[in-house]
Amino acid sequence: MVVAEIERLRPAHVLIEGPCDFNGRIDELDAGHRLPIAIYSYLSAPGVHRGSWSPLAEHSPEWQALRAGRRVGAQLRFIDLPAWHDAFAEFTNRYADDPDEASEHRAADYTAAVARELGIDSRDALWDHLFESEVDPAVAAQRLSAWFTGLRGEDPGSAGNAAREDLMARWIAWAVRRDEGPVVVVCGGYHAPALAKLWARLPPTDTPPAVPVPSTDSRHGSYLVPFSFRQLDAFTGYASGMPSPSYYQWIWEDGIAAAGRQLLHRTRDRLRNRKLPVSTASLQNVYTHAHGLARLRGHEVPLRCDWLDSVAACWVTDALVVPLPWSYPGPLAPGTDPVLVEVMDVLSGDQVGALAAGTPQPPLVAAVAAELTAHDLPETGEVSLDLLSDKDCRRSRVLHRLALLGIPGTQRRTGPRWALDAGRNPGEQWYLSDPPARLAALIEAGAWGATLLDAARNKWGSTISGPDIGVAELAAAVDAAAAAGLGSVQADVIGRLRATVAAETDLGALGAALRALLPLARTPHLLGLDDVPGCLDAVEAIADRAVWLLEPPAALAPAQIDGHLRLMIGLRDLVRAQLFATMDDRILAVLHRKAASHRADPASRGAALGAVISLGSAADADPLAILGSVSVTRLGDALAGLLALAREDLISDAGFVAGLDGLISGLPGDDFVGALPALRAAFAWLPPRERGDVADAVLELHGATDVSRRVLLRRLDVDPQAVAEAAADERRAVERLQSWGVWP
Repeated sequence: MVVAEIERLRPAHVLIEGPCDFNGRIDELDAGHRLPIAIYSYLSAPGVHRGSWSPLAEHSPEWQALRAGRRVGAQLRFIDLPAWHDAFAEFTNRYADDPDEASEHRAADYTAAVARELGIDSRDALWDHLFESEVDPAVAAQRLSAWFTGLRGEDPGSAGNAAREDLMARWIAWAVRRDEGPVVVVCGGYHAPALAKLWARLPPTDTPPAVPVPSTDSRHGSYLVPFSFRQLDAFTGYASGMPSPSYYQWIWEDGIAAAGRQLLHRTRDRLRNRKLPVSTASLQNVYTHAHGLARLRGHEVPLRCDWLDSVAACWVTDALVVPLPWSYPGPLAPGTDPVLVEVMDVLSGDQVGALAAGTPQPPLVAAVAAELTAHDLPETGEVSLDLLSDKDCRRSRVLHRLALLGIPGTQRRTGPRWALDAGRNPGEQWYLSDPPARLAALIEAGAWGATLLDAARNKWGSTISGPDIGVAELAAAVDAAAAAGLGSVQADVIGRLRATVAAETDLGALGAALRALLPLARTPHLLGLDDVPGCLDAVEAIADRAVWLLEPPAALAPAQIDGHLRLMIGLRDLVRAQLFATMDDRILAVLHRKAASHRADPASRGAALGAVISLGSAADADPLAILGSVSVTRLGDALAGLLALAREDLISDAGFVAGLDGLISGLPGDDFVGALPALRAAFAWLPPRERGDVADAVLELHGATDVSRRVLLRRLDVDPQAVAEAAADERRAVERLQSWGVWP
């Protein structure tokens, strides 16, 4: 319709809803790109970072308007606010309209009323019925006008939309008043009723509207980026994107009937490739069902909604636990039937755009390529690094900066958990690749800075700019800055962290912070840490707060146990590091008291004893006594504490293994079933090799040395809890039979 109207009118001006700050570079769009692409606009300033896409696909009206307008010699202009403007502050998609709550309710009520009147059950099906069927263009134009007039009415819309429409109306008024020929405006239907009234009220002017400019202390700009149908698809979160972009591309290329055949055949092939049964007979059923639905609904040929409803009717054999994906907006709900997931993926499509050679790019793209070359890092392949080597440490920092920016194709497969737990694990393994999304991500990351270091530092700073960042998040940020070699920026965050510790009540968060900062405090020279005294002060403050919170006995919820144990590990490692003599004595004293307290939570008590055993400070410790003193249901929690803190000492102690075996073997059936979940969680603290050592010891205790440890370690095909419950049921049955005298 857009193309036909432009070719009929041969306008002097074609005005398109799009970022007006890109008008000076609008010819870049005619460079021979492979669609879809998008104009990515950004604004980055202290405390503010915005990015927004203006996507263009071959079947989108904006793209066709650009092409048709160029063919007839029209002047092409984008007429909307730049996408970094305040009007787009909450939107990543410039075509997402911004109605206020009242406007949204009005639009929803209007849509529901029309759907009710026509007997249609979803918004997308209503749109297909009204506008995607093969009707005369004049009829379609009348329907669109009536639809958007009813949808918008006299509603002024939100402040953001008002600002956008004011600028668009001024562009329209300027073009019309030049009196050079017809003017065609291509905009979202939501804006059309308002623009038709606004532009005529404006005073004549020979000067085009000024392009807004942000403050001078900000970075801003626009670049073309490759886009994809998956990004465009509304079902994967694109704010007001078109659902099923591949389907509408097929319509654009071959028409509605051919698009339906494409849908059916591609879905068939996809399901068969996924080993999902699709017979020729069931394929014919879908075809017949879709044409029958189309006739019932008054469609000359089956539309998208007809095909989808037919697929659900013929190929989904299980009961649906969530609504059909095309009956609600947004991403697919968890529990969607696998057949429907595949169908929606086919409709979304895998088409990815590509920019023409020579397309302008932000400085960061070239800077990253130069960094990779300078540090002998390949674009693709495996990279092994020794973090104790200065050269490899610098290479690691480059890769960590890319990962911090979220650049696809930069994957760390192994390495120390914290910035330098490198005394135990001094190496990293990275896998580098060049996926289609990598270039787009680099262009978008250019909003953060012109060099890799600047971009990573600015992106890192944005993650901790909020007022409610906790201790764990701040410590993780310091660790990330150290891994990426961001330098002096750490000092300010360490200062914030010290100030935040006093209000922290979550032992798990304190533990995470301690485990992140302790390696930095121990080896600052290897990480370029500038604020060494500040880091030491922060570690001491965290330990002081943790010891104070640990002192009183307190019950632990199941969700708190893991974080609590990791705090204990951090305190143990702090004592081992011998950084603070007075603090070490305090920690040991609290651990001894906690281990001896029958009021302490079993997990905390076991961890405290495990810590003092691991530190060699418990010559007369009896871990089996703690295990024997707790309730059966908490036995596993106490064992988890012991193994988390002292597994090497305990697993190598044959007496402990024998005593633990006797304790577990002696549990009555029902008690064993109750204790099993926590026991399984406890043994998860053992790495595979140590689990194997325990299995060998248990087999030896039971005189089964001829049996392989794999018998005890192999994965069961059923839940171990179910096995234990079945064994308990069998024991109860035997006891009942024995009481009746019918079992030996």
